Amino acid sequence: MSIVITGDTHGTFDIGKVVRYFNEHEDEYTRDDYLIICGDVGICGFSAAYEANTRAVFRSLPVTTLFIDGNHENFEQLNSYAVEQWNGGKVHIIEDNMIHLMRGQIFTIDGLKFFTFGGAYSIDKMSRAEGISWFPEEIPSREEYEEGWKNMEKEDFQVDYILTHTAPRDVAAAMGYGELSDDEVELRQYLQRVADETEFQKWYFGHFHEDAEVEEVFVCLYDEIVELS
Repeated sequence: MSIVITGDTHGTFDIGKVVRYFNEHEDEYTRDDYLIICGDVGICGFSAAYEANTRAVFRSLPVTTLFIDGNHENFEQLNSYAVEQWNGGKVHIIEDNMIHLMRGQIFTIDGLKFFTFGGAYSIDKMSRAEGISWFPEEIPSREEYEEGWKNMEKEDFQVDYILTHTAPRDVAAAMGYGELSDDEVELRQYLQRVADETEFQKWYFGHFHEDAEVEEVFVCLYDEIVELS
């Protein structure tokens, strides 16, 4: 089994990197392999056409796509799917090969443990329409924060990988990104607490539209696609 990870795809806008990658690695992957996207995916999109075009591309890929949510998702639609259990955590199964990894969950995939926590603050929400192209659910709820922490406590704060959309406070600051709202401060502080308490190999995130590495373990992905060894 192989697992590859990348950053935001924004519907079809930034999905070309994924298509090119699998075209270049033709016949190397199957549905038993996984592509993980660190948020802003568009599988549940802001319009029927946007969504249909996005899903058509993901259906054409040879792998199963797993994704955490970003801030640019249609949360009303995403959360309309039934909550199911998959590999130890809660998911929304959008289609057979498209699975949303919910916030605060721990999944065991190929013997590796992944902690997932989507969501982020939209700096462009003033130019978007609430309930159409922006949703308050982009910021995690108190229940999601608490569930994530309790799940990590059960694992004694030891996992192999952490997958988020935004970054812990200190990591974002090291990349030059300050907080713009109290909601953003709370989320990044929560992720910082997770980082401080947890033993892990790598932390992958997206959101900032660049490829960067902080302290060798925090990896921001955008154009880059990483295969776990």
